[in-house]
Amino acid sequence: MESEKSFGQMAIARCNLAKVLLFFCLVGNGQNTPYDADWESLTKHENPEWFLDAKFGIYCHWGPYSVPEFKNEWYSHWMYVNKDNPEAKNGKASEFYEHHVKTYGPLDKFGYKDFIPMFTAEKFNAAEWADLFQKAGAKFAGPVSEHADGFAMWDSDLTKWDAKDMGPKRDIMGELSAEIRKRDMKFIATFHRHWLLGWFPTWDKTTDASNPEYAGLYGPKLKKGDFQYPPNPHEIDEGVKRYYPMADDAFNSEWLARLKEIIDKYNPDLVWFDNKMDVIGEQYRKEFLKYYYNHAAKNKQEVVSTYKFYDFAKGAAILDLERSRMSEMRDFPWLTDDSIDWNSWSHIKNPNYKTTNRLIDFLVDVVSKNGAVLLNITPKANGEIPLPVKERLLEMGQWLQINGEAIYGTRTFKIYGEGEAEVTEGHLSEEKNPDNTAKDIRFTTKGEILYAIALDWPENGELYISSLKKGNMLYTKTIKSIELLGNKGILDFTIDPDGLRIKLPKQKVGSHAFVFKIQSK
Repeated sequence: MESEKSFGQMAIARCNLAKVLLFFCLVGNGQNTPYDADWESLTKHENPEWFLDAKFGIYCHWGPYSVPEFKNEWYSHWMYVNKDNPEAKNGKASEFYEHHVKTYGPLDKFGYKDFIPMFTAEKFNAAEWADLFQKAGAKFAGPVSEHADGFAMWDSDLTKWDAKDMGPKRDIMGELSAEIRKRDMKFIATFHRHWLLGWFPTWDKTTDASNPEYAGLYGPKLKKGDFQYPPNPHEIDEGVKRYYPMADDAFNSEWLARLKEIIDKYNPDLVWFDNKMDVIGEQYRKEFLKYYYNHAAKNKQEVVSTYKFYDFAKGAAILDLERSRMSEMRDFPWLTDDSIDWNSWSHIKNPNYKTTNRLIDFLVDVVSKNGAVLLNITPKANGEIPLPVKERLLEMGQWLQINGEAIYGTRTFKIYGEGEAEVTEGHLSEEKNPDNTAKDIRFTTKGEILYAIALDWPENGELYISSLKKGNMLYTKTIKSIELLGNKGILDFTIDPDGLRIKLPKQKVGSHAFVFKIQSK
């Protein structure tokens, strides 16, 4: 038996050596490796047309943290913040800790690892999920491949702490990637592993997180106080923010190896990253982009990666915002990720879901400013998608079926729009932004067509657009016709020195944002 094991190990080693030699051969010959691990080379990567056209995607926070259904997806972290933890406020344990001990028992007896067998996903159906994403109008979709908790949602050869070996005992990413692509959507993988550095109190001997037997899940051993959450940024070099301490080579290498495994096994069209990625060594971040872009080039695949803040060099990938949006139009494409729940990214017992109207208005506003939306949904631990979430997604899909021509494949107008609503920019700022009214109008274009999208139904029987007044320099063409999508017939309109006035149908058409298709002669 031992000799068979040794023989197998030798075979694997020879295979790995062959792969290494082949890689260096390709590099030496300049084949299929158009990108180098430096920012100058990586910024030459072009954003694919599919991403510029897609505008709307869906992903989901789903993992063992979905089991307790308490407060939010940070349960796995805050459950360990007892009164002796440096993050305890005023020497008091967190409400997560109090809830956990009361519900499940002390942390040396029942830790985060013990939620994994409870994460069964027995009602998960990848085909049903993909059908829902398609009906919602998403053009790209996928799961959180690994959250800050260290649990991989794919069939990994690098760790036993994965969904194939534990919990659901299914390759979640594999099943979803197959079903999503069957429906002509792009597959995405989102990655939070860099947050694992310090996520669990591996120094605290009163918890299971300090047990080396579980280091594969809880991460490297740190000293008390090395990390606090949220981490405090330090400004260096003209406003660039860094988080300390930095990861060591072992953590960096594991981070990169898992990403390469995801790329090799699932060929994601988009790899998304949470912020705080700058704990990872800069060279490792460059190596990731080099590997991903070259892998795609070899397979003739057009791919996208994203980053937040300063984690990649500007132009090397798509800038992503979190629970926020731009106040003005930008001359570069960007992405924003937001959750369908105002308070949580994972399923909880008392959700506070956004209205469909809010979700659609958000999408329209973002697209008018050269952005795209990645909407997070919140499945239950058993694999069910809550009915209110389904209802909102289907309503978005119904709206997009009628009005999608003003979203998909569009480009910006000379201005994003007009109106009274002012957007507050900044990380996690979306809750500061008000709901829109009929005075808030957003523009998109497709060829010679201009779309004016009113974010509510005007009450006085006409839509008034001051930006398109007589003699304006924004739209100098002669208007031939104006239609309201979802309504039969051509609408009457007048252009005067104050603005374009469009006479509305007597009855309200639709329930959400209203798209007026303006065609020129």
